[in-house]
Amino acid sequence: MLREKLKDYNIILASGSPRRQHFFRELDLDFTIDVRPVEEDFPPELSGSEITDYLARLKASAFNDLEEKDIVVTSDTIVWMNNEAINKPGNFEEARNMLRQLSGSVHDVITSVCFTGSDFQEVVNDTTRVWFRELTEEEIEYYLQTYKPFDKAGSYGIQEWIGYIGIERLEGSYFNVMGLPTRLVYKTLMALAAR
Repeated sequence: MLREKLKDYNIILASGSPRRQHFFRELDLDFTIDVRPVEEDFPPELSGSEITDYLARLKASAFNDLEEKDIVVTSDTIVWMNNEAINKPGNFEEARNMLRQLSGSVHDVITSVCFTGSDFQEVVNDTTRVWFRELTEEEIEYYLQTYKPFDKAGSYGIQEWIGYIGIERLEGSYFNVMGLPTRLVYKTLMALAAR
């Protein structure tokens, strides 16, 4: 359905994430992948979805050569806990500390998605609340050694072993925690196609 509505558009997914690429295929979209590196720094006064909105727009700023029918989609996900952004870990020790912090606690996963054309830009975001049970050191170590989740905000993938054994409940979209609020992407692209 979406493929037909967007047949006159060139959808560009600016993400190297295998999960986001999978979601785009599952949404039945024709798209190309074009990832342009940017320095992912944000002003320290930003908080929560302001951070992900800013970073999604920042990633879009690398595309200053869009044609009339291009729509580039950029996104960013953070874990937000105790008024602090938890991004991707740089190494095992950072990953270990992140999982210890999340253990037995509640956090928010925030994803922003930015849709940019030659004459428009629209940003949407979604927040999901996640409850983790207490994790043992053995569980944390097993997960890190087996799954090496260094490409994931908060150092975990809800769709992996740690999600099966550690997450007690969710409030909001499961897919948002995986990195893309799919229903918002669908809704926004449908609206853009009807412009």
